[in-house]
Amino acid sequence: MIIKNTKELDILREGGKRLAAVLVEAAKAAKDGITTKELDELAEKLILKTGGKPSFKGYKVHGAPMPYPGTICISINEEVVHGIASDRKLKNGDIVGLDIGMWYGGLCTDTAMTLAVGPPSGGATALISATKKSLEVGIAQVRPGAKLGDIGFAIQRYLEKEGFGVVRELVGHGVGKAVHEEPEIPNWGKKGEGDELSEGMVIALEPMTTEGNFKVKLAKDGWTWVTRDGSRSAHFEHTLVVTKTGAEVLTRI
Repeated sequence: MIIKNTKELDILREGGKRLAAVLVEAAKAAKDGITTKELDELAEKLILKTGGKPSFKGYKVHGAPMPYPGTICISINEEVVHGIASDRKLKNGDIVGLDIGMWYGGLCTDTAMTLAVGPPSGGATALISATKKSLEVGIAQVRPGAKLGDIGFAIQRYLEKEGFGVVRELVGHGVGKAVHEEPEIPNWGKKGEGDELSEGMVIALEPMTTEGNFKVKLAKDGWTWVTRDGSRSAHFEHTLVVTKTGAEVLTRI
């Protein structure tokens, strides 16, 4: 676990604020008829304009058939995370997850949100709202001395009470000097278990939920995770630093 110093935290604060603004602008553009490729190109343009560099583009994962080809992960409906941009168009009734990371000043932050394209369909509002709320529930557990299991337990309990599945194969993580650092932070768990949080740790919490069964699988492209039962999924994420009294969210405007 990497503890960040005061100088690094100042850089991460500025980078997180800038990345949050990029995500807001990308979300505004996620409308009926836009292709995911156009959305990806916009995100890259905005990141470069703000003085950053995409942290996902070219990112390598063992077992994946290629480095990640895009700037922003765009995941639609039953896609949980890591969807790859293409000529596919968004359409009214879709729900779309936007997950984006950026290098700024030599350090990176990571954030994500899910939104409805046009008027929300079916139970989309409830799914999106509960997932967003579960992130705040997890953040509320963050403080020096807390265990990772405390975070996972709180998120899981809230989401399952609301009737949603909690994805097990994918987790939150440390972030800052690398896109993914230790520790891994599950969105499920037991109170009092797991590694202990310390002041100065920078972590990304990212609950991923499903309308149906929580089980997921990797699509043929080697990157995109989808629900096994075809149910819709939602995803929210913030980068935050553990402070003396709790948590400071770095990717909130």
